[in-house]
Formats: sequence, C-alpha cells, structure tokens
Amino acid sequence: MYVRIFRMTTTKSTEYCVISAPFGCLGVQTELVDGSLMISKIDYLPPDAELKPPRNQLAKVFSQQCTEYFKNASSIFDVPLKPAGTAHQQKVWNATQGIALGMTSTYGEIAKLIKSGPRAVGTACGANPYPLVTPCHRVISAQGLGGFMKEDAPGFYRQIKIWLLQHEGAL
Repeated sequence: MYVRIFRMTTTKSTEYCVISAPFGCLGVQTELVDGSLMISKIDYLPPDAELKPPRNQLAKVFSQQCTEYFKNASSIFDVPLKPAGTAHQQKVWNATQGIALGMTSTYGEIAKLIKSGPRAVGTACGANPYPLVTPCHRVISAQGLGGFMKEDAPGFYRQIKIWLLQHEGAL
C-alpha cells in the first residue's frame, strides 16, 4: 500500500481538528513524529461537537479521504498513522485489515486466526485509535453486532457501527 509522507511546515507539533461525518463528527489529531506528520488519534464525536477545520496538509487530506469514503465505501485511506498499541493489539488491528469491504468476521474467528481469546480481541478493537482506517467495526459477535455495548443498547458507538456496516454493505 502506498502511504504519503507529510513534512510539517509549522512549529506546532500536535493539532486537532473536528470534521463532520454522516453519523456525527470525527476528531482527528495529527502529530509530528521523527520529522514526519502522522495521524495519532481519531475520535468518534457526537453531532453537536464544535467543528474545527483542518489546518495542516495531512488533516486536509484525511478530511478529503473521509468525504470520499462517505460517498463511496470502497475508497481507500492512505494516510500515515503513528505507531500505537501493544503487540497483541497490533495483531488484532492487522487482522481487521484483512476483512473485505462488505464482510464481517467474529471476535472468535479473529481470535482463532491470531491464537488469542475472543474477549481479548474485543478489548483490542475497543482500544483502536484509528477507527475507519483500521476497520474494527467489521468485527462482530457470533450472536449479533457485539462491541462494547449490549445488543439492545441504542448507544452512540453502536449506532456508528451500524451506520458503517450498512454503508459498506455488510448489513
């Protein structure tokens, strides 16, 4: 996969922007890491979050890629991500990259693939710092959507998971 490299031209090493999304907003933090600008965090935020436009080139590119993804789920994210997570979390997040668009996998299937336990896989998915880019939303329970909220809970994050899976053709 081709990943662009962004050099920081301002003196501020960390910036945070908030962009609109069909399910609410996305908070995006960029950070200077060893001279290269990388995304260091993506947050799901409620619809009433105050928008804060991207100020650096990486945040602008990511915002454009999000717009494309929201129009066409087969769009690809090719932004540099700050290395994060434990070795186990990275195994889980790498495994989610192998779940094809429009498909899902269960926590148990991922666990079997990486020789782990389903709960540990769920915990790693919940700790994913790069939602959308690392598609942990494609990992579901054997009994339904799963996630860190109960099946009957109408919670905000569950609604985002439903929106993403519908958008990608998995529901």
